[in-house]
Amino acid sequence: MTTDLVGILRGTELLNTAPAAELEILAAGSRVRTFRRGQVVFTAGDPGETVMVVVSGRVKVAVRSADGGELTLTILGPGTMFGELGVADGGPRSADCEALEECRLLLIPREMILDLCLRVPTVAQALLRSVAAMLRRLTEAASDLVFLDLPRRVAKVLLGQPRGEDGVIRPMLSQEELAHQAGGSRQSINAAMRGFERRGWIQVSGRTVTVTQAAALNRFSGI
Repeated sequence: MTTDLVGILRGTELLNTAPAAELEILAAGSRVRTFRRGQVVFTAGDPGETVMVVVSGRVKVAVRSADGGELTLTILGPGTMFGELGVADGGPRSADCEALEECRLLLIPREMILDLCLRVPTVAQALLRSVAAMLRRLTEAASDLVFLDLPRRVAKVLLGQPRGEDGVIRPMLSQEELAHQAGGSRQSINAAMRGFERRGWIQVSGRTVTVTQAAALNRFSGI
């Protein structure tokens, strides 16, 4: 099991330069936990005591308003790490995290990552890059919310999803999930999608969305 965890740790951008011996120490001090679909991983304000790696499944990180509104900041799949901000400043969680499907997460104590950063400068540099990349993503998302209308935000969200060679977005994305990512209502998302479909840019069949003209969506969204 420790060998498997070392491989998982090695596959992350934060830890891919760490020596094997250091990864074995991390693996021995970490634990894997399974979350069912819809289960809360953590909420904003919880202590940021661990860094997490998605071993299998998907999780979403979101912020919520007092009246129940939700904005999805990111959706993370296997091999991705999150929670690095708590390592950098020792503060509480800044958002909520929920399992979108049954998933397994590797939980690494914050103190172990901090100790590793002191011993391995390349890991400390990778942590700085990770936090900087997070800031850039949030800056772009804030800019989009202010300067782009909803249809253009929907186009950017669609283009940001993983797609097969056939253009089909996988895993399937519900209109509710799309609304949470684009920052709009399901009705307005539906109207934008119908507009794209009329132009021939996408095809929608149930929950299956196929991007047929990515270049046109690119031009429309301004990416």
